[in-house]
Amino acid sequence: MNKTIRRASVFCLLLVLALLVRVTWVQAFEGKALAEHKDNRRNIIAQYANPLGNIIVAGSPVTGSARTEGSDLAYKRTYKDGELYAAVTGYSSQVYGSTQLEGIYSHVLDGTDDRLKNPTDLVTGKDTRPGNVVTTIDPAVQKAAYEALGNKKGAAVAIDPKTGRILGMVSTPSYDPSKISGQSDGEEWRRLTAGSDEDKAMTNRAMRQPLPPGSTFKLVVASAALENGLYASVDTPTVSPVPYTLPGTRTPLPNENRSAPCENATLRTALKYSCNNVFGKLAVDLGQDKVKAMAEKFGFNSDKLDVPVRAYTSVYPRGMDKAQTALTGIGQFDVTATPLQIAMVSAALSNNGELPAPHMVSEVTDASGDALEKYEDGAGTKRIVSERTAAQLRSAMVTVVEDGTGTNARVPGAEVGGKTGTAQHGVANSKTPYAWFTSYAKSRSTGKEVAVAVMIEDSGAARSEVSGNGLAAPVAQKMMKAALGG
Repeated sequence: MNKTIRRASVFCLLLVLALLVRVTWVQAFEGKALAEHKDNRRNIIAQYANPLGNIIVAGSPVTGSARTEGSDLAYKRTYKDGELYAAVTGYSSQVYGSTQLEGIYSHVLDGTDDRLKNPTDLVTGKDTRPGNVVTTIDPAVQKAAYEALGNKKGAAVAIDPKTGRILGMVSTPSYDPSKISGQSDGEEWRRLTAGSDEDKAMTNRAMRQPLPPGSTFKLVVASAALENGLYASVDTPTVSPVPYTLPGTRTPLPNENRSAPCENATLRTALKYSCNNVFGKLAVDLGQDKVKAMAEKFGFNSDKLDVPVRAYTSVYPRGMDKAQTALTGIGQFDVTATPLQIAMVSAALSNNGELPAPHMVSEVTDASGDALEKYEDGAGTKRIVSERTAAQLRSAMVTVVEDGTGTNARVPGAEVGGKTGTAQHGVANSKTPYAWFTSYAKSRSTGKEVAVAVMIEDSGAARSEVSGNGLAAPVAQKMMKAALGG
């Protein structure tokens, strides 16, 4: 063999070896990644080759599957009362992917989760029947919230204070996930995702749009004042001048009700009339570090609030001067919160100062109903404030509802405590304010409990008509009444 032929043979052999190495690498190491790649059409064909498992509310599915025509995807997702439950289910789309519970449990719902397979199935790759996701949602509470919010832009959350079960989660305006589940729904998708769409119907305002919480945050500041011994009880007079000038400025912090007895008011009176001077000064007297520490005990500044959908972080800021700290005392400056977070504040106070981990899934099951995962009621319970502080603040919250700014939240046959909030919106409060209400209710006959938060981002009402009691409290009242069996 001459030299040229020998070199050519060695080169060809090296090419074959390189090809074998590459094929081995792709099959052994990159195969899984390629198989799971988002652009691999086989995955979406397999996902919709059979009916999907269901998301369950009170024993009944709120999802389904329908046979398609003229497509290589055999089935598509359908939804019962889609707009009512969209903030819980999210969507499962053949084109646009999946979100919320549909996204988190997609492998259970399409039957590809390894936990659904027996050992033989794992070896043979045999298709298995999909599993189901069982939620904690109470349909009566969900419907009450959705109907009460109506055409308002806002959100509402209800939690069982003892178990952490999320009984209701609604965001309005809503959307019907069925209308974007197929392959020919591009026009509806473009409408829902248009950059100019101020409604943002696909945004879950209940847990993924933190906004200034306004005076509902005063419950956190009051908790810090009592826990740190700044005042002995909610009936101890505070040192709170009227007007109260923001430290280092000439700007007074005004009270919405200028005739209210806010000068040196007790915490009970200050919550009853929502006295800004009291809570602005409290925040300064405590210092931002102590207010921040209390806010974080309730859940602020945490980026790991999974229910199991991850909620956006509610924020208490840092690095402020005293004037800015005073503004945080009334839930303004850079304080932001989701309705879920504010519901957690009322839940902790209702539950004697303890807060269980909120969750909206009770279990994930296989097709036979056997549990793959369980979310225990009361799991992750943490002590937030002492029983005495919780009892004191519940008493003050009852005063708010019985004889203060929250009278629209009364529920016959129940102890109801609450706190209103009206948060500034826009530069120099140039836009329509946000209306908030948070509360708890306990049935005097059955002992059932619920904690609620409602946020109205925009109701279409005139600016002068926007208030927590006028807009948000009636929504909370209907939710609490439904939760207690009314």
